[in-house]
Amino acid sequence: MGLPTHFTNGVTNVGVGDPLYQFTMPDPTKWVIYHEDFHTFTTADWTITTTEAGAGDATEALTDGSGGLLLITNDAADDDNDFFQKVGESFRWSSTKRMFFKTRFKVSDATQSDVVVGLQITDTTPLDVTDGLFFLKADGSAAMSFRIEKDNTATALSSVATLVNNTFVELAFVYLPQAQGGPVFDVYADGVRVASTTTTTNAPDDEDLTISFGIQNGEAVAKTMTMDYIFVALER
Repeated sequence: MGLPTHFTNGVTNVGVGDPLYQFTMPDPTKWVIYHEDFHTFTTADWTITTTEAGAGDATEALTDGSGGLLLITNDAADDDNDFFQKVGESFRWSSTKRMFFKTRFKVSDATQSDVVVGLQITDTTPLDVTDGLFFLKADGSAAMSFRIEKDNTATALSSVATLVNNTFVELAFVYLPQAQGGPVFDVYADGVRVASTTTTTNAPDDEDLTISFGIQNGEAVAKTMTMDYIFVALER
């Protein structure tokens, strides 16, 4: 095992003369960063869209688990749902800026549920949104796709991950504008790059986006979704 490297005078990512040159740490203002670990949960921070046609009520609350977990439980009718969108659309994709998105979650039923997680415009129907960069799973299949969508026209990468009942999955996408061969979206599942596309025609460059996630029942049985974390970083 190698010894740690010590930078006794700090490190920087800005040039001489910058106001943060003597800060001794990388300049955090070069990136717009959001990281939610669900140690806390405040409903006022989210636009929540819920359908409750069953006999009970949907619930969303913190639950026990290392690192912080949010448990979402639907009511028990078919197509009952619970969707969450962060108040304030604070991310806009740009063809010239790097972007990173990473999340970890699980669902109780990998097949009989619809699942969405990613960046979208604020919309009461996130399963059928017109603009966003997001992962989507349809009822009747355990396969997640990744969608790059603008004005209801999408570039879709299918089967980037296969969900398993009550098993956490880690999904991520990275946009690199200066990759070898041109701008590229790379998609990862459980730390492995599983798909890529250089097609950016349908990237939503004219809309501000927000964090969006949720689950819809695929049958008349209550389904759950457990969120571990969400991380987003956009180069300024």
